[in-house]
Amino acid sequence: MAIFGPKKDESKIENPPKKKEVVDVASLKLDIEKQITKPIDEVSIVSLVNLFVKYAYVARASDVHLDPTPDKIRVRFRIDGMLHDIFDKIFITKSLHQEIISRIKVMSGLRTDEHFLPQDGRFKTDPDGVGAIDVRVSIMPTYYGENAVLRLLAETQTFTLEDLGFAPEELKKVERAIKKPYGMILANGPTGSGKSTTLYTILKKLNVPETSIITVEDPIEYSLEGITQVQADARVGLTFANGLRSILRQDPNVIMVGEIRDQETAGIAVNAALTGHLLLSTLHTNDAATTFPRLMDMGVPPFLIASTINIVMGQRLVRMICPDCKKKRDLSASELQSVREMIPGLKDKQPVFYIGEGCATCGKIGYKGRIGIREVIEVNDEIRELIMARANNQTIKDAAIKNGMKTMLQNGLALALEGKTSLEEVLRIIHE
Repeated sequence: MAIFGPKKDESKIENPPKKKEVVDVASLKLDIEKQITKPIDEVSIVSLVNLFVKYAYVARASDVHLDPTPDKIRVRFRIDGMLHDIFDKIFITKSLHQEIISRIKVMSGLRTDEHFLPQDGRFKTDPDGVGAIDVRVSIMPTYYGENAVLRLLAETQTFTLEDLGFAPEELKKVERAIKKPYGMILANGPTGSGKSTTLYTILKKLNVPETSIITVEDPIEYSLEGITQVQADARVGLTFANGLRSILRQDPNVIMVGEIRDQETAGIAVNAALTGHLLLSTLHTNDAATTFPRLMDMGVPPFLIASTINIVMGQRLVRMICPDCKKKRDLSASELQSVREMIPGLKDKQPVFYIGEGCATCGKIGYKGRIGIREVIEVNDEIRELIMARANNQTIKDAAIKNGMKTMLQNGLALALEGKTSLEEVLRIIHE
């Protein structure tokens, strides 16, 4: 028999949740400047570290870099993928360096007496006005002392596949792939290209009570309710390969491996996908088509690659033009000719591109937020035959384009024509 306690009077909540304040980036910058220009014995290290994290959060920075130099501390914030030296005009004395590093170590549960080995940790903080922030910490000994990089872990709970910038035809390919009960789904690109966010968003779509999902990651970037997440740790022998072996004995339906980085992990991952598991992972390759020769280089037989991979996504993140300072950009004659060569369909049309001038909303940068550009290869019979024949990446890419794949450059230029990003930003990211 269920026993229910007395109904709580909701009008008398003992600890009401904090109300979020409207926090201004400019005022936070001023607060930091006031703190670091005080006499050393009056500086509050606790407040200063909290202000760095709070500023990063409000300014939409993904990372805070605290780098020691011979006579000062350099503080930079990575906003929309680019590092910005916000406090370059202010001298932050080196005398504060060790105290700042010690404070970060205390918050992260790291050893404060260790100064010659790298350390990794994590902490949560709850600055007034912004709510809880999850921060990952990396401390590294350098020539001028220990540096620290603080990564603010973005909230992905509200993301859906539709929010990630997939073109409609690409989205259909991904949805077909995740409906299959087995096979591999791979997200490829350099560090910071949004691969983890893409895979986490797919996992959330697959996360239903009837499905057992287990991941092995290094590090676990986001905690997902209802999913079993395992932290890889090479120091105790828990590598991706060993973790993956153990996961297979846990009766999973869906497995995510943080990264396929060696022959052993690649072999186990492919066999897991072959034996009735849907496996998600990442690879560091320049484009989607290079995935196949890369796996062959790792020693995976072509017939296994052809039999197991459902879909491969190559991706990058481009900055979006700030809507408050967006204006049309006139192309020179040479630029117009180059654009028409890249987009043959334009012919005699006059394309319109945009740029951000920089305003208070975007911090004078001209961009605000990022969006993904991708190329998605769905493995069909033609692609399988090319894999079996050990075709090179260009041959596979040409076949995928013939079957309707849009390259990252094409998708990026389409976003530029829509006014979501700039032509310069697309070319900067794609390097073509």
